[in-house]
This record gives sequence, structure tokens and C-alpha cells, in this order.
Amino acid sequence: MMMGGSAFQGRSRGGDVDGDTFGRVYDKRVIVRLLPYVRPYKMFAILAFFAMLVYVGSQIAIPKLLQLGIDGYIEKGDFRGLLVVGGIFIGVAVAGLAANYLQQLFMARVGLGMLYDLRRAMFAHLQRLSLSYYDKTEVGRIMSRVQGDVWQLQELMTVVIMTAADLLSLSGIVIMLLLLNLKLGLITMIVLPILALSMAIWQPFAVKAFLRVRTAISIVNGALNENLTGVRVVQALNRQPSNLKQFDEKNTEHLRANLWAGRLSSSLLPVVDILTALAIVLAIFFGSSMVQGNEIAIGVLIAFIMYIQRFFDPIRNLTMQYTQLQRSMASGARIFELLDVEPDLVDNPNAGRLPQLKGDVVLQDLSFSYAASAEIVGLDRETNGMNGTANVADTVPDVLRHLSLHISPGETVAVVGPTGAGKTTLVSLISRFYDVPREKGAILVDGYDIRDVTRSSLAGQMSMVLQEPFLFSGTVRDNIKYNHPGASDEHMIEAAKAVGVHDIVMQMDEGYDTYLAERGVNLSLGQRQLLSFARAIVADPRILILDEATANIDSYTEMLIQQALQRLLKDRTAIVIAHRLSTIRGADKIVVLNQGEIVEVGTHESLMEQDGLYAHLYSMNYSAMEETAGADGG
Repeated sequence: MMMGGSAFQGRSRGGDVDGDTFGRVYDKRVIVRLLPYVRPYKMFAILAFFAMLVYVGSQIAIPKLLQLGIDGYIEKGDFRGLLVVGGIFIGVAVAGLAANYLQQLFMARVGLGMLYDLRRAMFAHLQRLSLSYYDKTEVGRIMSRVQGDVWQLQELMTVVIMTAADLLSLSGIVIMLLLLNLKLGLITMIVLPILALSMAIWQPFAVKAFLRVRTAISIVNGALNENLTGVRVVQALNRQPSNLKQFDEKNTEHLRANLWAGRLSSSLLPVVDILTALAIVLAIFFGSSMVQGNEIAIGVLIAFIMYIQRFFDPIRNLTMQYTQLQRSMASGARIFELLDVEPDLVDNPNAGRLPQLKGDVVLQDLSFSYAASAEIVGLDRETNGMNGTANVADTVPDVLRHLSLHISPGETVAVVGPTGAGKTTLVSLISRFYDVPREKGAILVDGYDIRDVTRSSLAGQMSMVLQEPFLFSGTVRDNIKYNHPGASDEHMIEAAKAVGVHDIVMQMDEGYDTYLAERGVNLSLGQRQLLSFARAIVADPRILILDEATANIDSYTEMLIQQALQRLLKDRTAIVIAHRLSTIRGADKIVVLNQGEIVEVGTHESLMEQDGLYAHLYSMNYSAMEETAGADGG
């Protein structure tokens, strides 16, 4: 996908940056885009920042207080003053602990608030995106954005505060070391070039190791998702042993990647510890001579050693936070790329609402290609290897070509044709899942161009039943009332009775309150399809579209649906895509599509007399289906 106007264009093919796990340590574009999500929680962020300052200050002050106590009071035997310093010492330590707690608390509030708002914004945006986006984007990648990347970005604010704390702590410690004694401070910092060299060598290996871990877990998750989704096929083909072997290979690579990353992370700690010990040895060696020469007091040397110990902790943290910042910035870039995708199907600013429809549908010289649909927002330029959308549209043939058709109110029209003729595309356009370019014709409903009215007012008077019924997790009642939760139970039951599913529901343990599992898998395919019909009818649509809705159900369920359709289609405009003769024969009009063009229009009898494509399809396919259905029914 290529997003028009996005600040993050051109990072990778189609705008997807899954491979770019590590981005810049600081990406101004991500920070600027993130600020609106931080703003509602700015008070918590400010409080966290001040709590961080108090905590850093307490950590820097403790060695200095210890030095003052030793040099100022212990050597002089001033125990009263020592008690005062001791009380201040304890107070500073307690204040540091409290500040650290508050910092973590406030940052959690900011991070979780951002997490909530970002996921909500992404979910709302994904609901707005058109089908053309989902046609070319894997669901797994979308889930990776909403889950993994949002979580990664949520940690950004925490990492930013921690990085600021470590930088301030590091700066404060260096200043205190130099203030205590410039000569000894410079001597102990001899180890810093060695540390910098070690970090420079370690960092590239660490990036590769963490990238390998990320890639490996993505492969593991992909294999897991594929096998769970296709578990019926896996078990039907007895592929469990082979699939387990393949999964073990992927999982083993993930294990090895984690072990390698763990070894690299662990390798840094001994280096830091050795350099810490070396710095302390230097401080003791030269500092003890300076104490003997009365250049510094013993308390200064002890404070030096404590500061050196604290000096390397921020360095160790900053090294880890470096890669975390890279991952967070890359996640932010991916998230805002997705949020920058504009839906190609949007209502015109002056779009009005459709009045109560009669159901008159007119196709006026209609042509359509999916490349033309993508052209509206500039999608797939890189995917198709083109520099401009005009070239894409020119190279992809139209799926539908110059269709003109009039469907009268209350008329039932069957659309037939061989595979790839454009049947589903046609009903998708009538439902306005895609917009037709102005120069490619028009679709009128009751005289209104559907591009000039709000889609919600069109969808509110139109229902569609698909070949694959999709039910949602929830009760039977929730699924039937899915788009009309305000519908009365009486209206719901009437719809269920109309499609012949009421008696089936009443035989369930909890009736309409029976909970359906994901996708309704605890029901048969026929029962799920009947509930889909009930869901469509409860909306009382003026236009009903059936997209091969009876293709995958048994003959008995089809008989129930055919009986229901005689009642349901009365006074409604119906557009039916079907292969079974029983559905087609009763249509007022049959439209035959072939290679995107209307080649025949008429009733079953008139088309059979023409002995054209419909008669050929009937003799080759529909009659066989009818005979099979009759045998099944017998």
C-alpha cells in the first residue's frame, strides 16, 4: 500500500515495514505524531518527569552526604551533627524510593492511556477502510500493528523518561566526580574509551540478534495461525506429524535466536563489571596516595568509589534502551503509516441521505476494474511496478464492461454465469463496497446515484447474505440483532420464523440466549446460514442480495430457505447469484454474465428457447445440480 500524503512513504513495498524492526533512535515524525496521544495525559507525564528529577537527585546526593558525614563529623567526633546528616541521608533515600514509585506509577498511567487511545483509534480507522485495502493486506499483519506495534510504542514514553533519567544521572555523576577532585576524576575516566569501543563492537551484533528473534517469532506465530485456522484440513489429511516436524524446526530457530540474543546481552554485563572494577582499582590506588598526601579526605575517596559504582549502571541501561528506542520508533512509523491510509470509499461532503426506497435499480453503462478502484487513493503503485496510477488502470482489464440493466421495484433478478464472469463484483458495486469512477458509468437506486448519497443510508435499506455465513461470538439474539440491537424480540422472532430457524433455535439449551462460539462453529453450516438470513431480514431491507447463499447447504436446508424466500422476497427487490436451478427458475428475470458483459437477459423459458450460453450452462451444470439435489432430498 502506498499512502497519499503520508510522512512515512517509501519505507518499503506497499508501505509495509515489517522487516524494518529497528528504526532510528530518534524519529521526529513519530514523536510529533505521538504528541496528540500524550496530550490528554500531560499532567501525569509532567509529574513523572519531576518524580524522575527527585529520584536522580537523591541518587546523586547520597554519596555526597556520606562524604560530608565522614569528613565533617566523624573525624571531628561531632555525633550530634552526624545524627543530623544521618537523618538527612535517610530522608533523601526515602524520598528517592517514593519518587521512583511515583515515576513508575505516573508513567504507567501515561503508557496505558496511550495504549488504549491508540488501539481505539486504529480499530476505528480499520472500520473505515474500504474492502480494497483488505483485498491486498494480510490479517496477520494488521493484527501485528494493533497488538505488537502498539504495545511496543506504548513503552516508548517509559523508555524516554528512563533514558532522560540515566543521562541526567550520568551527567550528575561526572560533574560530582570532577567537583570532588578533578585529577582523580580524570584518572578514573580512563576506562571510558575502552567502554565506548566495547559498545561500538557489541551494538551491531545485538541489533542483528534481536532482529533475528523478531523474525523467528513472526514465523512461529504465522505457522501457529495457519495450522489453527486450517485445523480441519490438517486433521482430515492426517498432517499432524509432518506439521509438528515443520513447527519444531521453526520453533527451534526461535529458541536458538533467543539463546544467541541472551548470550550477547549477558556478554555486556561482564565487560561493564570488569571496567567498573578497573575504575574502582584506579580510584583506590591513586586515591589512597592522595589521602596519604592530604590532597583529599577519606570521605572523598569513599564517595568516589560509590559514584563509580553508580556511573556504570546508567551506561548499562542506556545500551539496552538504545535498541528499545529503535524498535519503538520503527513500530511508531508502522502504526502511523496504517493510520495514514485513506479509505478509497468516502461519502461526498454534500452527500444526502436516501429516503425510504422502493427498490428501483438501474445500471448505466457500468464498467469497473479493481485497479481503477485502487487508483482513487493511489494504492498498489509499487506492487504493480508502476510509477503512476494511470498506467496501472491501463494495464488491468475491466472486470465489468458496459453493463446496462434495469431492475424494477419488487423484482427478483438472478445473475448467472461461469466462474470469473463478474457476478460477485456486480453485487459488491451495488452494495457500494467499491466506488465506480465517474467516467465508468453509474448505479442509480430510485433515481439517486449511490455515489452522491451516504453509504450508511444505502446500507441501512439493503441486506446481503453471503455464501460463507459468518456469525460472531455471542448469543443467537446478538447475532440476529447484530446491526439492529434496538429491534424488539417480537420482530426478531418474526424474522427467525420467516426463514424457518425459530424451531431450531428453540430446541437449543438456552433458546435465543444460547451462546455461539467463534464463527458459530457449534452450529451446522445450514443453521449458520439460516441465522444469516434472519439477520438480513430483521433489518426489513428494501433490497436483498443473495451471493450464492445456498451453494454450501444441504437440500433440506435449501428447501426451508426456498419456502422462506417466497415470503421474504415479496415486495422486495432481490438480486440473487446462484447455481442451483431451484433458486434461478423462479426469478422474474435472469441476467447472464460472461467475461464481464451481459450476454443474455430473460426468463428461464425464454433463455432456454434462445439456446445460448444460459441453455448451455443449464445443460452442463444446473440440471445436474438439480438432479443431485433431488436425489439428496429423496
